[in-house]
Amino acid sequence: MPGPLRRSLLLLAASALATVVSAQIRTVTKPQPARAAASPAVPSMTFTDVTRAAGIRFRHTNGAFGEKYLPETLGSGVAFLDADADGWQDLFFVNSTHWPGQKGLPSRSALYRNRGDGTFEDITVRSGLDVDLYGIGVAAADYDSDDDVDLYVTVLGRNRLFRNDGGGRFADVTSRAGVGDPGLSTCAVFVDYDRDGDVDLFVCNYVTWSIETDLHCTLDGKRKSYCTPESYKGQSATFYRNRGDGTFEDVTRAAMLYDPTSKALGATLIDFDGDSWMDLFVANDTEPNKLYRNERNGTFTEIGVVAGVAFNEAGVARAGMGVDAADYDGSGRPSLVIGNFSNEMMALYTNEGNGLFIDEAPATTIGRATLLTLTFACFFFDYDLDGFLDIFAANGHVADDIETVQPNVKYAQPAHLFRNLGGRRFEEVTGKVGRALTLPVVGRGAAYGDYDNDGDLDLVITTNNGPPRLLRNDGGNANNWLRLLLRGSPSNRDAIGAKVQLVVDGKPGPWKVVKSGSSYASQSELPLTFGLGRRTQVSGARITWPDGQVESLPALKANRVVTVEQGRGVVRSERLLVRREQSLPS
Repeated sequence: MPGPLRRSLLLLAASALATVVSAQIRTVTKPQPARAAASPAVPSMTFTDVTRAAGIRFRHTNGAFGEKYLPETLGSGVAFLDADADGWQDLFFVNSTHWPGQKGLPSRSALYRNRGDGTFEDITVRSGLDVDLYGIGVAAADYDSDDDVDLYVTVLGRNRLFRNDGGGRFADVTSRAGVGDPGLSTCAVFVDYDRDGDVDLFVCNYVTWSIETDLHCTLDGKRKSYCTPESYKGQSATFYRNRGDGTFEDVTRAAMLYDPTSKALGATLIDFDGDSWMDLFVANDTEPNKLYRNERNGTFTEIGVVAGVAFNEAGVARAGMGVDAADYDGSGRPSLVIGNFSNEMMALYTNEGNGLFIDEAPATTIGRATLLTLTFACFFFDYDLDGFLDIFAANGHVADDIETVQPNVKYAQPAHLFRNLGGRRFEEVTGKVGRALTLPVVGRGAAYGDYDNDGDLDLVITTNNGPPRLLRNDGGNANNWLRLLLRGSPSNRDAIGAKVQLVVDGKPGPWKVVKSGSSYASQSELPLTFGLGRRTQVSGARITWPDGQVESLPALKANRVVTVEQGRGVVRSERLLVRREQSLPS
């Protein structure tokens, strides 16, 4: 059967299946009880661009010199992480470099240490991260259980694992660890899929590309343009199991995750069926998205089509970019938000139960507002701390000449911020929180973290071939909050995969999961921040640790940073973190 005909028949069948599944969901799912109205917006809440004032001078280089090589469109990622374990979130920016034979200023990834006074110090050179590579994304976790966070950088070529040796220094241990995936890798997530106490590593790969196999594509029939991924063969993701001795083994095929048709740009952890075993969702570019159910025996089963998340409503695969998972509607189930290409809209797949999802975006503000934007990074977070998870999206096109054929679509684009009103309703507030988010940029990676330790969540956005933007949240902490730092043992030290559910007025309340990765090629901070609105305390919290153990905490006061160790409960509760003595080299 000819390839195009076969693809058409498959899409038609998928569309029919999606229609049947949708009908079943609408028929059997009971309506969710109406949620209480969200608290009023904080009038003085703004995001302020503090990039230069904070001392961040990083600039991404994609190496473009006119040949329009596909990888130039991808970078770059960013991570909030506490690299020196002092309680303050540092920043790591991924950089690419110049192509062979091309000259230019040196370009390196950068590690910025948080001084705790609103400014950062560039410690890249003495950190061991000052290496030459064509980087794309990053994931961070304590893979060797030595109580400091390590870095995995995805690369065009050979990925790199940097072990944190303390004192602000990292060592390249890629060869010893056996995780130097040689493809065109984009995103990565750490996950303890087998619940043995060590985090494993899932690496997204994009397409099979090299300078030698680069193709000539054009938008206007004259000049070369960037090719779409349909021009190249896909590449399977790679899954590494952590042996617990500093090394990993490739278990991609054994775990039933091998898929050479995949063209992955985003991945997130999601326990979609609530069995406390982490599943994986992968956003693919022009190929069906994948939902991998953890079978609890070392293998996964792909169920994206039957779950309703593989295609759009017409049964067509979209150009999926970044992705995140969270319980945004208070249903007790995690849903998905996915960034897609321009003219495709973002997706908001709401988990309706019984393993089925419905894309709510087309009928909401989110769909209408994102029709012409191209979203890379996206995630759920509570920017105003009212207890409702909002949605952020960083946008920017891949074709710098797109306006020659689509005048309504721009290369540089403003971000989107959607405020959760409850009842599965959102309003776009991008222009209501200051001017910082309305500035058009060629956005790529993005992450959130409380870098100034004032309780509310700040933003960092990277731009392709340009500078990043650090946006301070001013006024979000007018509402109350609770911040939890989890330490696992015997579960993995970062407690990745742990579920924390607050107890409010004696009843189960909002919940979150500790996750690595998500967004696009980036990672937000690992501590969990809960918005409490006007509440001054919660009745307690219930923690389901990654190994399945369940632990209950007593009442917790608002506006506290609470550290919890598995089996020991609360070991520290602070009003706000303060600058501590440092042990970094001078």
